[in-house]
Amino acid sequence: MREGDLALQIVPYLPGTLDGVGDYALNLARALSSGHGITTTFLVAAPRSSGDPGWREEYKVLHGLDPAAADDLAATHRNVILHYVNYGYQRRGVPFRLRRFAGGLKARLGGRWVTTFHELYASGPPWSSVFWVRPFQVAIARDLIDLSDACVVSNVPIKEEIAARRPAKQIHILPVMSNFGEPELAPVGERSRNRWVICGGTELIARSLALFDSVRKLIPEHWAPAHLDVVGGRADPIIGDKISRLKQSGELAVHHYPEVTPKLASEVLRQSCFGWIDYFGSGDAWPGMVLKSTAFAALCAHGVIPVLSHREGPVVIDGDALPGPYYLTSNRQNFPGSSEDIVAIATGFYEWYHRQADSGHAADVYASALR
Repeated sequence: MREGDLALQIVPYLPGTLDGVGDYALNLARALSSGHGITTTFLVAAPRSSGDPGWREEYKVLHGLDPAAADDLAATHRNVILHYVNYGYQRRGVPFRLRRFAGGLKARLGGRWVTTFHELYASGPPWSSVFWVRPFQVAIARDLIDLSDACVVSNVPIKEEIAARRPAKQIHILPVMSNFGEPELAPVGERSRNRWVICGGTELIARSLALFDSVRKLIPEHWAPAHLDVVGGRADPIIGDKISRLKQSGELAVHHYPEVTPKLASEVLRQSCFGWIDYFGSGDAWPGMVLKSTAFAALCAHGVIPVLSHREGPVVIDGDALPGPYYLTSNRQNFPGSSEDIVAIATGFYEWYHRQADSGHAADVYASALR
């Protein structure tokens, strides 16, 4: 094997276990392997569980952030990709152990260190614990930015935050990719205009379902939902109750596909015209931050038109504007007009995704950053 063909990807949890960051890393590993001949070893911060074979597909899996292993890791892996999500590595979002481990490994590394900042740090009011730990979160993120040769972020706000602190840092904008596949575009013209979908993890689905029930009457009649598929999450009683309530209205057919395989999820998404997503919930809506949502990515990757629960201005990367964006709130909305070409709109989302976010493009970005 040539030097540089083996990369270490550091992740909080075992990839392929319905964890968004882990699934992202696994999809990236596949794309790096097939497109650039770069093979991944996963280093999982979480301890190894009983029955874990030590492999995920054809990729070797190691466990634990052990400083004593830094010499061996640096000797066998020229490059590192760190997937940083602060609460993934420590329950209060202050992963001091990760920072110490990263510093030791970087000092021994012969190649490049790329950090993907899925998150930087949290914020909250003075009466919350987040307020008091934020200075530590900021300090840790800043140290990881400093040791990185390049950073990958999913959206402009995070890029601007990093650039404000470290103007010379090399930063790549790469919206997250779909965890539910990237199929060829199914004929949009054959889809029902009244077929909707909600997808994602358990918390996002529960939040999206709750708001969907209260605002669906505001959807223009031409696009009013008659069928709703709920794709992903776990078989959760809260989700079950919300689905039962929607069914009892007698106006909507609802089907739930919990703990779904990517293949089945993709098949369901390919039949949908609109997708509903309440990404921020009761929190502040940051412009462009929806590009860090794998659910949003999955909708775009299948030519499903995303409808957001918050007002969103133009989303532009390097002059390439996302269609819409479309949204529905209690007092404002932006929907396609009934006479607009819905096929062209859906195709626009699909093509934008493949230009800016798909796994092949992601692999190109990372391969370039690792050179």
